[in-house]
Amino acid sequence: MNGPDTLPPLRAVIAAHQLSARKTLGQNFLLDLNLTAKIARQAGDLRAADVLEIGPGPGGLTRALLAEGARHVVAVERDKRCLAPLAEIAAAWPGRLTVLEGDALTLDAQPHLTPPVHIVANLPYNVGTELLIRWLTPPAWPPFWQSLTLMFQREVADRIVAPPGSKTYGRLSLLAAWRTTPRIAMTLPPSAFTPPPKVRSAVVLFERLETPRFPAEAKVLERVVAQAFGQRRKMLRAALKPLSPDIEAVLREAGIPPTARAEEIGLEAFCRLAEVLRRGVSSGS
Repeated sequence: MNGPDTLPPLRAVIAAHQLSARKTLGQNFLLDLNLTAKIARQAGDLRAADVLEIGPGPGGLTRALLAEGARHVVAVERDKRCLAPLAEIAAAWPGRLTVLEGDALTLDAQPHLTPPVHIVANLPYNVGTELLIRWLTPPAWPPFWQSLTLMFQREVADRIVAPPGSKTYGRLSLLAAWRTTPRIAMTLPPSAFTPPPKVRSAVVLFERLETPRFPAEAKVLERVVAQAFGQRRKMLRAALKPLSPDIEAVLREAGIPPTARAEEIGLEAFCRLAEVLRRGVSSGS
């Protein structure tokens, strides 16, 4: 017999392997298999897809992804203590789980994945935002993944889906909206985790777009957005001054009032601004 019926409960696994969650690794284990199954289902039909999971820990979500029929799961885990319980899961689903030991920020899992690929993860809090930005800003688009189903602290999730004009609107909102359709799929209370974090969590689903919503060069747009929101209280003519000696003229050409602030400007306008700056750099070179 293979599959979940051969595996002990997650709490027993944690006790047997002495897997106390470590703050230094941003760990908060999700043990409720009903919740992990619900998260796995947010990613859609995985039967003909590979799944990349980051930070599986004792493997609660890993079990759910396999039980939901994922063709192959590639799990990246840096905590050596978790390798043994993950090996037990691999034995329960022969040939469908590959565990890579290493840091997700430096380890390249792509050679182990066959398209189509979905990324599903209860991301470690200390690397979640950085990984998201990397997945949203690859050298070429479309990326290697079809969708992202990721858990964040609720405040980060709110920033990702925030509209212009809101206090939480910023760099993450723009980068997510430019190339994906993001939405909060579900929220989870602190009590769902071991140990309970101090904040609520949320799962955000990102469906990739084949082409960005508006034309812009990625590196230029990222630079503009980072500069604008790095000094969000300033008017754009001051915040963006390092990008052009005549930034007021650039802003006017893009149809943006120089006295506006970053949170007042929508994605399309930021893309126009990036294009005006790009053309200026190109013509001046």
